[in-house]
Amino acid sequence: MGFIQNAYAQGGPVAGPGLLESFLPLVLIFVVFWFLLIRPQQKKAKELKQMISALEKGDEIVTSGGLLGRVKKVQDDFIVLELGDGHDVFVHRPSVASLMPKGTIKQIRS
Repeated sequence: MGFIQNAYAQGGPVAGPGLLESFLPLVLIFVVFWFLLIRPQQKKAKELKQMISALEKGDEIVTSGGLLGRVKKVQDDFIVLELGDGHDVFVHRPSVASLMPKGTIKQIRS
């Protein structure tokens, strides 16, 4: 009849990937996300929280709104921030974005 013979499938169940092989890529992706995204953000948030709790009178800070000033008084939830020439504002502690090196304000004003 022809040169090509019929091919018949082998009988029996076909073994698929095991449970470990199917979840291994998901676990690896999670581990990569943990070390590249989640862990550094948690570390940065912890450092910011420590910096905010250690603020004291005379520190120069920048708020998340962009105000630059010198800490005049530290209270429980608020900081009195001296902006210059007798202008003071109350700033909520969590709105402090960064601590500036001493003398930054003097350098900017001159």
